[in-house]
Amino acid sequence: MVEYDPASQWYNASTTITASWLRTEGRVDYDTFAQPPDDVRTRLKRLGLEIESLERENRLTITDWYTATLGQKSKEKFAHDSLKFSELSIYFSQTIMRGEPEPDHLYLADDDSTFARFNEEKAWVELELTRIIPGIKRRKAIGVMGIMKGIHSEWVYKRLEGASEVIVDFKVDETGPEARDLVRIRSSQFPSFDRRWHGIKISENFEVTLE
Repeated sequence: MVEYDPASQWYNASTTITASWLRTEGRVDYDTFAQPPDDVRTRLKRLGLEIESLERENRLTITDWYTATLGQKSKEKFAHDSLKFSELSIYFSQTIMRGEPEPDHLYLADDDSTFARFNEEKAWVELELTRIIPGIKRRKAIGVMGIMKGIHSEWVYKRLEGASEVIVDFKVDETGPEARDLVRIRSSQFPSFDRRWHGIKISENFEVTLE
């Protein structure tokens, strides 16, 4: 689970993570809620990836949820026309909880908070706890879920944090003479991790690295 400030570098970091995973011969399903699919492709191309080839080989799947938030129909191969759970129930029951083990697969959602715009908070959290998170674990895949800070009830954050194996924070620190982008691992169920805040550096191609 990634909790991020709206002004942080999380979206650039999400494409950096995607590019790094693909370079290790893994597969990625990038669910884009906060940005048009072509914006994601542009960032990945600037990171040196052959996007057309990766999508053709099904190593990269960009699933468009963004267009539905505008009330429009997507032209993408992989897309959803609604974010309302009443209209997605069949999809979730038939796909999320099924599938063979795929430890090379990364599922990344840039802004899962978007679901709360179209559904009640409790229904959204129950979907995460009973479908999405268990489904990814069952497949032995890696799931990275971006959640925007400061827009949900404390109950939402606590429930989702309790179900997450790792919690990462992205923020903008404005206490000094100039704003700094920072990241840290706040919590992990795995041993030997660094809890300290680290500065983030953004390259001209939008690649995110630690200072």
